[in-house]
Amino acid sequence: MGRHFDLIVIGAGSGGVRAGRLASSYGAKVAVVEEYRLGGTCVIRGCVPKKLFVYASRFPEQFEVSKNFGWSMEEPTFDWQTLRDNKDKEIQRLEGIYGNILDNAGVTVFRDRAELTSGTSVKLQKDGEELTADRILIATGGTPFVPNIPGAELGITSNEAFHLDELPEKILIVGGGYIAVEFAGIFAGLGVKTTLAYRGPQILRGFDEDVRDMVAEQMQARGIEILTNTDLSALEKSDNGINVTFDNDQSAEFGEVMFATGRSPNTKGLGLEYTDIEVGAREEIIVDEQSRTSCKTVFAVGDVTDRAALTPVAIREGAAFAETFYNDNPTFVHHDLIPTAVFSEPEIGTIGMTETQAGNRYHKVNVYKATFRPMMNTLGDKAEKEMYKLITDADTDKVLGVHVVGHAAGEIIQMAGIAVTMGATKADFDRTIAVHPTAAEELVTMKQPSYVLEYGKKVE
Repeated sequence: MGRHFDLIVIGAGSGGVRAGRLASSYGAKVAVVEEYRLGGTCVIRGCVPKKLFVYASRFPEQFEVSKNFGWSMEEPTFDWQTLRDNKDKEIQRLEGIYGNILDNAGVTVFRDRAELTSGTSVKLQKDGEELTADRILIATGGTPFVPNIPGAELGITSNEAFHLDELPEKILIVGGGYIAVEFAGIFAGLGVKTTLAYRGPQILRGFDEDVRDMVAEQMQARGIEILTNTDLSALEKSDNGINVTFDNDQSAEFGEVMFATGRSPNTKGLGLEYTDIEVGAREEIIVDEQSRTSCKTVFAVGDVTDRAALTPVAIREGAAFAETFYNDNPTFVHHDLIPTAVFSEPEIGTIGMTETQAGNRYHKVNVYKATFRPMMNTLGDKAEKEMYKLITDADTDKVLGVHVVGHAAGEIIQMAGIAVTMGATKADFDRTIAVHPTAAEELVTMKQPSYVLEYGKKVE
């Protein structure tokens, strides 16, 4: 039998690192086991490198708009390898910070793969050592889902998209969620002819309908081809890349095919069969409101629980776990109001209910909507528009949802999220003095509803 700890954390992503660091600061003897790199999906091959790529993809449009403001320059050029390599340097720097955080907190880090052997023990796969603990926290995140179709192995996922040797001339992105639309904007902005194929009738399922329609329209205006109600039947290697056969028997050739078809909880090979941990239909670990599994000594936070696959949520869950069980401070994470940004082009920021959700739940709903051309584009001929949308309960005046499409929507929704989380009313928004001239002032200047819903139906 190997070393004993108060807590073993499996996974050094955002949730696991936060839980381990805090638990150690409260006096626990903590081990963190990570088989890949410190930082998890978000830092290593998720939101951080993706946001860097988003920044890079937006420069061509900024160069173009700058001409309307009197700027002139030689035709700019782009070098993919420079971006990729600089991104790698930044990720390496961040990984070092995560290592320092754990070291400074007195956490023992094992660069290994852990497999549960019971509810209080794990086996390290490289050297075979077995570690024991009073509690085990699973924070192994998620992994890209790839559909089971012939030739699927020829495609890439978001994992590989960050490390391509060179950009293809043409790419097909399969999926309609936030990862798919973000990478569509990235590749198109970097000069790749981009097609997005989605099996549903409209991209961004689960978002407000106006948001979905506006983003799809503007993506197409930027040259991205969107194929809805379209699925893939097979992939086949061709002389110039990959030949894709669609479910309508049509085919086309692409340099790369990227599957952005969702993510699955990363539970494979964890040894759950050696415990009585209950899992759901997607192999997610089922937990209660304090992240307890059905095994009383094992807990889980983050994407592996499939509650809300967002980095800040995993961090909150990890912190709440440490507070509850190592600081005698019972803490709960509420998943009903979560501000969310999609770094698509145009950008999305949203919190709370969609129009459909509010209409189905409340008997009378006021909808305020403003669509306009951003000031940045008024000196040129760009037709791009932004949208601000508020949804309120007509009886109580409470703001039920805020949806923003346009520049810096993610930054704006963070502040709007504070107000909505506090239970702000439309009157609270109205009495806030506008900051002019800004796009975000629309949040406090829309006085009359654009329309009203009664029992989910629009009232003229």
